[in-house]
Amino acid sequence: MVSKKTTPLNQFVVLPKVELHRHLEGSLRLTTMLDIAQKHGVTVPVGMFNLSGLVQVQDQDPMTFSNFLEKFKTLRLFYKSPDVIHRVTREAVEDAANDNIRYLELRFTPVALSRAEGFPLHDVMDWVITSAQDAAKKSRIKVGLIASVNRHESSELAEQVAWLAAERIQDGLVGMDLAGNEAEFKSDSFKGIFKEAKQAGLHVTIHAGEWGPAENVRNAIEDLGAERIGHGVRVMEDEKVVALAKERNIAFEVCVTSNYQSGVVKALTEHPLPDMLAAGLNVTINTDDPSVSRITLSHEYQHVCEELNVSIDKLQQSVEHAAQASFLNDVEKAKLAALLKKEMTF
Repeated sequence: MVSKKTTPLNQFVVLPKVELHRHLEGSLRLTTMLDIAQKHGVTVPVGMFNLSGLVQVQDQDPMTFSNFLEKFKTLRLFYKSPDVIHRVTREAVEDAANDNIRYLELRFTPVALSRAEGFPLHDVMDWVITSAQDAAKKSRIKVGLIASVNRHESSELAEQVAWLAAERIQDGLVGMDLAGNEAEFKSDSFKGIFKEAKQAGLHVTIHAGEWGPAENVRNAIEDLGAERIGHGVRVMEDEKVVALAKERNIAFEVCVTSNYQSGVVKALTEHPLPDMLAAGLNVTINTDDPSVSRITLSHEYQHVCEELNVSIDKLQQSVEHAAQASFLNDVEKAKLAALLKKEMTF
């Protein structure tokens, strides 16, 4: 029996990286949650291990969409004060920097962050912006923010978030995202909102083709103006949609571990990432919710190389593609590309 070749995790840690798909709400440290629980009277099991079972996917868990989403029900209990939101934002940026991510696009859901204590949406957005900027400066990482709205929420709420986001473009809020349960909720009512957001100068990324069919990817591109697709792994079910994505040079924000843990694929080794690359799609590699999945982006790179047999050259190309697919302006993209080229020593 031939043993599988392994590469030490540290060799992926030192690789300069770009991440385009990371949710703030899925990035909370366990130690921080325990501290918040103590200070704010959040009722959670005592001890790191017990809390981990509630907010992180465990090896013995069923790898299903419902189990994955269940973790967020507990996570939503922790947004108890402005200081908490400042802290979790700062720490998310610090964790990315510690993993040698050179540019991070961090998406957050203002409605989710505001709902626990009824905070005004504009305040929540400003808290995240301020903390992300401060942490980025201190950690020497560049950060762009993406405001996310959910399909199951009202279009009126989404419109409010879009207008608030557009007012904050100069503060580093670079894009809008539509997320949530695509299997049960359509995106039709959000078309006008995303069209106006794009006209206002916001970039657009849409979760599609994860729990819904390839047709949802087509819809995201043609009807919602998506420049990037969150996940999008089911695009491979329709060659016409693959052709459309290639024609428009749509980037796919692929999250391998998340797709396995949420039941999109039955095993890591069955993930369609290699097929997407072979088809010539513009693929980037991301964590989705690093705390929930108990991974870093370096872990994700390691899985892609070892479980999916993606070469180091292809991995480095995906980093370069992520830089080009970022929502930075052309000048900033060129700076990032030069930095990555200088640091690519793998």
